[in-house]
Amino acid sequence: MPLVTVTLNQDRSTEFKTAVLTAVHRSLVAAGVPETDRFQRVLELAPGDFRYDPSYPDTATPRGTDFTLIEILWSVGRSVRVKRKLVADIVAALAEDPGLDPEHVMVVFHETAWENWAFAGGRLLHAS
Repeated sequence: MPLVTVTLNQDRSTEFKTAVLTAVHRSLVAAGVPETDRFQRVLELAPGDFRYDPSYPDTATPRGTDFTLIEILWSVGRSVRVKRKLVADIVAALAEDPGLDPEHVMVVFHETAWENWAFAGGRLLHAS
């Protein structure tokens, strides 16, 4: 059910992108998402199309071209505790592989109601 979008500066290696997507998915699975529920996309943007402040709101180190924006679209209902744990797991995994500075990772959650998902064939599985 999560749809993960990772936005990066362009010209990142396939290995880098795979490491990021794998880290995010493993963290989601640890948070209770089924292993087979993997829907991910990577957006690679030219520097002029991906703009961000190097230090907002209070980064310990300035963001550079390795800045990684992770958006997770999923159904409503998870607690702040679950989200905090998921973010901690993601940044720890990314620090390990591909070696991202946790200060250069931003995670955004978008929540939607269950009835807004049609996984295949136009079927709204969770709609009443």
